[in-house]
Amino acid sequence: MNAFERIELVREKKGYCILSLIDPDLKNDPHLTEIIKKSNNKFFDGILVGGSSIEDDKFESRVSTIKNNSDLPIILFPGSVRQLTPLIDSVLYLNLISGRNPKYLIEEHVEGAFKIKEYNLYPIPTAYILLDGGNQTSVQIISQTQPLNMNDKDLVLSHALAGEHLGNKIIYFDCGSGSEKIIDRDLLKYVTENIKTPVMVGGGINSKKDIELLINSGASYIVVGNMLESNTDFTLFE
Repeated sequence: MNAFERIELVREKKGYCILSLIDPDLKNDPHLTEIIKKSNNKFFDGILVGGSSIEDDKFESRVSTIKNNSDLPIILFPGSVRQLTPLIDSVLYLNLISGRNPKYLIEEHVEGAFKIKEYNLYPIPTAYILLDGGNQTSVQIISQTQPLNMNDKDLVLSHALAGEHLGNKIIYFDCGSGSEKIIDRDLLKYVTENIKTPVMVGGGINSKKDIELLINSGASYIVVGNMLESNTDFTLFE
């Protein structure tokens, strides 16, 4: 059973999954052990691994460290084709449909297609939609695309519907790492009431209350990143 099948069993059982996001980059080296320890808390159902950019050649070494120190299902959340690795069996096959940069609409997919086949990875077609969380994020800078305005609910919904019609297994709304705001609750409810595809949300999540609001508004997957790099004690969330 691959990692995606494992988290799907959890989602079907309790209605949602909470995933930690570990950025295996140089900046997290001093804290990687602690971040993994927090991710192993029973509050989390799985781990996403990846980042917008990796500054050195130690990506696979850090992935090995994460994998060797956790029994949770681990899924790649690659910032580029260079982050594909045979060490993890499942990968979010991201299509940045909120932008119009061909590199993230099709070029990265073509470049990584043979690697996915060679590594025998399980691709999870994912419509990736960047939302305006109130400040410019690394995803916006690197992808050179503009986020969608959360006040334009029909525009956001039309992108989600397009992702669903294209056959994606997940619609991922991301306000970006370090964003000032999480996805608007009313917008999330509006979208989840009008599509059938499970929704993943991330960016700006800073408290258990945020997570509970997202679950109650229809999110199927909640991605927690920056909180792992803070002093948050996840044992208090159990």
